[in-house]
Amino acid sequence: MDVSIPENANIILGHSHFIKTVEDLYEVMVTTNPNLKFGIAFNEASGPCLIRYEGNDEELVNQAIETAKKIGAGHTFVIYIRGGYPINILNQIKNVQEVCRIYTATANPLQVIVGITSQGRAVLGVVDGYSPKGVEGEEDKRKRHAFLREITKYKK
Repeated sequence: MDVSIPENANIILGHSHFIKTVEDLYEVMVTTNPNLKFGIAFNEASGPCLIRYEGNDEELVNQAIETAKKIGAGHTFVIYIRGGYPINILNQIKNVQEVCRIYTATANPLQVIVGITSQGRAVLGVVDGYSPKGVEGEEDKRKRHAFLREITKYKK
């Protein structure tokens, strides 16, 4: 299934195991970068089995809810961010006690492979972007190095 990613946004898709996930992920987001815009949705896998959500940007919260609903797999969380990169928050997200795994963190076109059983749904994997078209040359390396220095503000 295709996943929509709003313009200038990234998605982080993961698996967790506890209803407190929404609060803990919210705390990570606001304490890591208070200027980050985000929306979080988490598919509860027992009890009322609700989509729990938090965030500080209505568009991203609504997109997270819609994506979580579309995936429909229990204990799956979706975070959309704008105004930062996943690399800036991934370690903090991975350190949340109930987070089991991160499937992807990307701004690329994304497809989620969902398995369906008599009990429910599960994320089996993701297709993040496209397949390689070749091997980089020297000009490609120069462009990569320039891009990385631009986004990290690192000056050699």
